[in-house]
Amino acid sequence: MPNLQFQPLASQPTPAFWTALTSHKLDKAKLNDDEQQITGWLEEGRQIHDHEGPSGSSSSSVVGIDGNISVGGNAFGERSESNPAGSIPITGILKNFNTIEEFRKTEIKKEVFNRVISKILESFSSKDPLINPFLLVTFADLKKYTFHYWFAFPAIVSVPAWTIDDRGFIATNEEDLQELRHLETEMSMKYDRKSEAFLVKGPLGSRSIAPLSEFQSFYDQNTAHQITIAFHDPSSLNQIPGWPLRNILHYLNTVHAVTQASIICMRQGRASIQGDIKLPGGHKNPSNASTSAVGWERTAEGKLASRISDLGPMMDPVRLAEQAVDLNLKLMKWRVAPTLDLEQIANTRCLLLGAGTLGCYVARNLMAWGIRNITFVDSARVSFSNPVRQPLFRFEDCLEGGRPKAVCAAERLREIFPGITATGHSFTIPMPGHPVPPSQSASTCVDIQKLEQLIKNNDAIFLLMDSRESRWLPTLMSMTQNKIVINAALGFDSYLVMRHGIPADSNDRRQLGCYYCNDVMAPTDSLTDRTLDQMCTVTRPGVAPLAAASATELLVSLLQHPLKAHAPAYDPSAAEDTDCDLPLGPIPHQVRGILSQWKNLIVHGPAYDQCTACSPLVLKAYREGGKEWLLEVFARAELLEQVTGLDQLHIKSEKALDEIDWIEDSEDDI
Repeated sequence: MPNLQFQPLASQPTPAFWTALTSHKLDKAKLNDDEQQITGWLEEGRQIHDHEGPSGSSSSSVVGIDGNISVGGNAFGERSESNPAGSIPITGILKNFNTIEEFRKTEIKKEVFNRVISKILESFSSKDPLINPFLLVTFADLKKYTFHYWFAFPAIVSVPAWTIDDRGFIATNEEDLQELRHLETEMSMKYDRKSEAFLVKGPLGSRSIAPLSEFQSFYDQNTAHQITIAFHDPSSLNQIPGWPLRNILHYLNTVHAVTQASIICMRQGRASIQGDIKLPGGHKNPSNASTSAVGWERTAEGKLASRISDLGPMMDPVRLAEQAVDLNLKLMKWRVAPTLDLEQIANTRCLLLGAGTLGCYVARNLMAWGIRNITFVDSARVSFSNPVRQPLFRFEDCLEGGRPKAVCAAERLREIFPGITATGHSFTIPMPGHPVPPSQSASTCVDIQKLEQLIKNNDAIFLLMDSRESRWLPTLMSMTQNKIVINAALGFDSYLVMRHGIPADSNDRRQLGCYYCNDVMAPTDSLTDRTLDQMCTVTRPGVAPLAAASATELLVSLLQHPLKAHAPAYDPSAAEDTDCDLPLGPIPHQVRGILSQWKNLIVHGPAYDQCTACSPLVLKAYREGGKEWLLEVFARAELLEQVTGLDQLHIKSEKALDEIDWIEDSEDDI
């Protein structure tokens, strides 16, 4: 009797599987490289008729197509996915290495393979034996979207080998196969799963089946010599069954002392076969961990080697970019800051008022943090002095009078990363001390309404303009809507970055001050009659990137605090740091950087109850007066001092100065 041979298995990982592996690695496994159970699908072999026949002849021929082990997007059980036709679920074991060097070490792969064999043998004594798990070892290069992988289908070697009756395999009766499939459907409903193999007894028309683990109770004395095993066979060859039969036979022999049986190879269509096999001499194989095993998959050239799947060229570039952009953030989360809330950051909508040097740098930093929605507002156009200092602009943007900065900056963001939602609005923000001519009142009111709506539609407002008074109106509007406001201002070698406080919450926390809370003068016209050095922001080139980075980090840190905009200010002089557990550290109110001294100062201060931008008196006047009141403020900035009582404060101060008895120094005192 000839030895029984087995058709090796082949693997078929789908692109959806590599995407699922990427998500699993970044979101769950992280640096954990423990072996992970996954699910694959074993497809049955089949035969089809090739109507053209060999060499294009008109006669048809039968072509066999082997089934394989496929893994898809549902391998980790996190989403549903339609299973391949004619397939059954099969358990797999994934070992994903953290480095390519580990993946390439032969001894490590052998250790993993041997552990799988041990699991198989240990499971033989359980009620639910793990007979044919597959093994997949991988290394995922997530920067290049390249995956190194190697499948193994561990199979225990029987010594001596099983033999097949001289008659070999014959075609299975179609009625017999249909009856078995019907019985299997009923059995799978009972056990809530579909088995790769099962026991059969009884004549055609009155057969019964059972799982392999119920061998002892299924066969009695009258049927013990008529053992029949049916299994889902991935082979399509007429005389060679598929690879999974090896472990099925080893299990039956070592656990239930089976030395001869009838085999039914269930395949698609009319490809199914059946035959009688036996183990010479009634030998019983040992069931210990030292049993010899084989099963590493060979390449198409017949070599024992790993393979590479490069999904970069076949993926949507935008989708590929989205995953690549988030890679650094996810690595940061599971390597350094596990409590970092990346979803909170990504969902934050940012309004950048100013698309100049600060606006360009802030936008780039926001993108690096994974923020996907950025809106610009700026009334200026790109000039020839801008591109070298403002990284979102190019030389061609300066031609023909220059492109609108806000629109151009948004376009550049989309060029850098198509997955971002970036828009630009070109209009002027009205300012105190800058009267609006009657002919422009209507258009100014439209601009006011635009600004108000943009602030309403966004979560965080960045004030990045180049004048003091231009920050007043958005400060006022943001305060009425309880928005997060991040303010950045530049000097020659210094910068200020601060967050505005918002009205106290239910816990009655002390409100932090805004940009205007340290002033006792209303913002007024600082732009008229400026010299060239005053019209341009004269600052050391390194100051703006530092300020922009600090402004961005301040926002992201604030988003990680449970109180968000109500978070208290970090005080370095305090005896105890209450925010030491935050993923990005404590959150200051103001950062004043001094480049010439290479230092930062952490400052905090309360809101001023007579502030011209955030005090209750001004907020009330704005709510009651609306656009008409704003137009009056634009015409007469001193109105703000009247509303807040600062005008009376000035009178009292001057009176106090008048009452001082000033004594002039004489020459004898010098």
